[in-house]
Amino acid sequence: MPPNSTSGASNVHEARNALGKRLRELRTSAALSGRQLAESLSWPPSKVSKLENGRQTPTDDDIRGWTGATGGEAETEALLATLHTLEVQHAEWQRILRMGLKPRQQELIEWDERTRLFRAFEATVIPGLLQTAEYARARFAEAIRRLKLPNDINEAVASRVRRQEILYRPDKRFHFVLTEAALRFRLCPPDVMLGQLDRLISFSQLPNVRLGIIGFATQYDTSPWHGFWIYDTERVLIETFSAALDLRQPQELELYAGAFDELAAVASYGRSARTIINQVAEDLASDAPEDGS
Repeated sequence: MPPNSTSGASNVHEARNALGKRLRELRTSAALSGRQLAESLSWPPSKVSKLENGRQTPTDDDIRGWTGATGGEAETEALLATLHTLEVQHAEWQRILRMGLKPRQQELIEWDERTRLFRAFEATVIPGLLQTAEYARARFAEAIRRLKLPNDINEAVASRVRRQEILYRPDKRFHFVLTEAALRFRLCPPDVMLGQLDRLISFSQLPNVRLGIIGFATQYDTSPWHGFWIYDTERVLIETFSAALDLRQPQELELYAGAFDELAAVASYGRSARTIINQVAEDLASDAPEDGS
């Protein structure tokens, strides 16, 4: 797998390993075995091993308990700062969505407000800012089912629709690049997808929105491994099944900006992009059952 698909995850893994190594150093300096430390904190022995080897991310209380049991209280604040940086980089959905989907939408609205240039590549789904309410509902329903989240779907859909008001602001610029596959995947009922395709055509004609479609026949220079969003030159946001990666290191921003430019360079725009969308819509309509059949 090429470096651009794994660099963010690798950096998070390295940061978790480094934190685990520092915890191990505190334990060994205190002349405690893993079992002794676990017993003093009423933990299962396996937890100490998982934390030290980067297989589990500690909580704030874990850090405080560890430094207290090893006499390393002077290290507490530095370790907590390291942990919080790691949590920003790799935020597990079960943690950030524990209060439901709407708070996450509110957080994105705050980032939308401060961002001037949005660059988004999606290989499998329609970007949230371009989704119809019905398509968004299907995506949120999947997340609720898969992650067993609190069901605040109506509030989440309303928040996502409100986010789209930003598309009409002249001080914002948007560049979206989608694969044709994102238009064809059956992630919702046909009538919902037909409405979504129609909405894409409408959004593509906004003066501050540039919409590119990479057709199936296109020769790629950069593989479309996964979707990502670039907010100005400040952060790259990547969503996986288990977590959201929030990358802010200069080398990562440069890498993803380069990947976006290469993907955008082979996309079709304007009338050519709308031709692809219309063809997908025609194919979908021809496959859909007629009313009353």
